[in-house]
Amino acid sequence: MGIEFITLFIFFFLLALLLTGFPISFTLLSVGIVGFIIFLGPKTLYAVFSTTFGVITKDIYLAIPLFVLMATILQASGLASALYDTMYKWMAGLSGGLAIGTVIICTLIAAMTGLGGTGTVTMGLLAYPEMRDRGYNKGLAIGSIPSGGALGLLIPPSILMIIVGGFGHLSVGALFIGGIFPGLLISFLFCVYIAIRCFCNPELGPTLAVTERATWREKFASLRNSVLPILLVILVLGGIYSGACTPTEAGGIGAMGALICAAVYRKLNWQSLKSAMNDAFRINAMLFWIIIGGSVFASLLSATGVIHFVGNFLMSLPIGPFGILIVMLLITFILGMFIETVALVMITVPIFLPVINTIGIDPLWFGLLYVIDLTIGMITPPFGYNLFYFKGVGHTDVSMMDIYQSIWPFIGIMVIALILCIVFPEILIWLPNTMID
Repeated sequence: MGIEFITLFIFFFLLALLLTGFPISFTLLSVGIVGFIIFLGPKTLYAVFSTTFGVITKDIYLAIPLFVLMATILQASGLASALYDTMYKWMAGLSGGLAIGTVIICTLIAAMTGLGGTGTVTMGLLAYPEMRDRGYNKGLAIGSIPSGGALGLLIPPSILMIIVGGFGHLSVGALFIGGIFPGLLISFLFCVYIAIRCFCNPELGPTLAVTERATWREKFASLRNSVLPILLVILVLGGIYSGACTPTEAGGIGAMGALICAAVYRKLNWQSLKSAMNDAFRINAMLFWIIIGGSVFASLLSATGVIHFVGNFLMSLPIGPFGILIVMLLITFILGMFIETVALVMITVPIFLPVINTIGIDPLWFGLLYVIDLTIGMITPPFGYNLFYFKGVGHTDVSMMDIYQSIWPFIGIMVIALILCIVFPEILIWLPNTMID
């Protein structure tokens, strides 16, 4: 059987199962198992067991449950609501201040949770009704939330970066540190965009009436809600950057720190702890099933020679290393509109990373560009997951068409940031290189 036929069969089978709505984790696992039986024989099914065992015992993946637990504790304890209250008191007096503050709080939530949907759901519940009640433009209010929430994929401690690093044999610590500058850059560009639009047309984001604004005493008192969570983020990232702890150890510190934060703010009770544990079990089960399915699928691609075949095809394109890089990013961007991010990592990283290493491009630089690309896909219609997270919040005045129309300016800003990171690689790799030095 020719490699061309094997490649077409595998990806056609994968696409067919995806179109049926079959869960992505079991889709990847099914394609892997069936592929092993058809192309390599039933005896090779032992590879499925060995691959699964190897994945679930991989040290770096131990960080995932710990960071997820940290995220669910912070979310269930209501600290996100306290942060929003702080933002509301400080920013409501500025034109567009609530939308800018929403992006800032999403950035902080991203740095506390490492998940792309947490900030979107939380701010969808808290910030959107407040902005609409204050007369904010619907498009501006909607667009600021899914786009800001998506930064959880990019700003450390990103769960996605742990998976990319573990699956692509990249340093998770370097990915974490490399994600700081682009994450803050995108957040800053979002805020500048909102500020400029509201400066040109104040009706898009009206200021709060003077009589309704918080006093300076209330503003400074509200800062107590943000001190410990911010210190926790600094402690986790500082430990990784200084080399004092590995990402897995930092995850343990983060989970314990989240419990301490919740206890200090008197948000820790049996109900919130039970909710956090249930969410952590559910999210970890989902992630690890996708990782297991993706690992079996990647093993099939490697064993049948598909990775080598597709890699040779990409390298044969007469466009040079930089052109090949752009093609990979375009493929990721297009697939990201339709496929969940973790699953997309499982499908594309085993193919892309060997090519990147062969053509002489810095794999860390590519890994960070790749994560930014996935972040853009998180908010790109028609199937950007963050768009559906926001829709799922349940606001009756918001349709999917409203969300689609509102998100495009923010997608454009993220694309501009991606281009800047391609043209100026130091944005991504300067800080990780100082860590390595």
